[in-house]
Amino acid sequence: MLENQQEFLKTSPYSLTHEEKRKKFTEYMNELTKYHYENSAEYKKMLEGLNYSPQKNYELEELPFLPVGLFKEYELHSVPKEKIVKTMKSSGTSGQKQSKVLLDSATTRSQSRCLSYIIADFIGSKRLPMIILDTEIVKKDPRLFSARGAGIIGFSMFGRDVFFALDNDLKLKADELKNFIETHKENKFVLFGYTYIVWQFFAQEMKRLEINLNISDGDLFHIGGWKKLKDAAVSAEIFRDSLKNVCGNIKVHDYYGMAEQLGSVFVECEHGHKHCSIFSEIITRREKDFSPCDFGEVGIIELMSVLPSSYPGHIILTEDEGRILGEDDCPCGRKGKYFEILGRVKQAEIRGCSDTYGN
Repeated sequence: MLENQQEFLKTSPYSLTHEEKRKKFTEYMNELTKYHYENSAEYKKMLEGLNYSPQKNYELEELPFLPVGLFKEYELHSVPKEKIVKTMKSSGTSGQKQSKVLLDSATTRSQSRCLSYIIADFIGSKRLPMIILDTEIVKKDPRLFSARGAGIIGFSMFGRDVFFALDNDLKLKADELKNFIETHKENKFVLFGYTYIVWQFFAQEMKRLEINLNISDGDLFHIGGWKKLKDAAVSAEIFRDSLKNVCGNIKVHDYYGMAEQLGSVFVECEHGHKHCSIFSEIITRREKDFSPCDFGEVGIIELMSVLPSSYPGHIILTEDEGRILGEDDCPCGRKGKYFEILGRVKQAEIRGCSDTYGN
């Protein structure tokens, strides 16, 4: 099974058309589903309740999905517990249950390779001076491996001379940041952070201090929910323009991903579209019956990934809604589906879906 996964990881992330990807991806998703069915007792029980047959080859839209909320209730794994090397917890607000994702070394390596191929498509393979718009303490948290810390550690592999722009109290290290920019001013920069932290503790503080870094060339990647920003009437355009005003000549890339499928992220191109790589796929489903939506139709987002082998997280129904905008024809030239996220669905709808798997 993992041999076939490696075939995906040898292919350029946005190089396959619909026809080229569909057959290969469908075969592997069926193979991965059968693998988890045979190796996870909890997953097998869930699929038996959905009348899944391991003898049948399904189309992508027919394969059973798990509501993402199940990872808050169960520790799902498809390898012996002694092979688990990391337990990652999703980021969550105080009082919320967090997803627990059990990773073995093979899955961890695949996630890192996949992420590196996707990001390299945007910035190249050369390691660049990097600015993390966060505090270094988050990656040293002695508690369970968190999505925020994991994202920072994972993204740091693209950088050299990594600089954390915030101190342990989330205060901007303005003078040190300006010195870092000056030291590396002949280079291209890569910046990374979580959307709300980037806005609240970096962009707003830079504006207050009337600082512009005057970066001549750079890419800023940010990930995380928009709810707090939208509540404050901060649109994607305002966010992007504000970052450029304080940083200089940078490209701003929002990207979408989740703790339950770390590595196979969906990065926003220069035309504002989030893209599926060959390592992942997206389906949108209607709320009333979970049937697949047409392109352009708003639905609940289902994500597929070739990466999860230590746990059955390869096909997940998220708690987000969005719409697929097109496939293979984005002006940026990248092949595959591209889409937009519209926000969270109503929790009652997702709970109802999860209840289906709890019976």
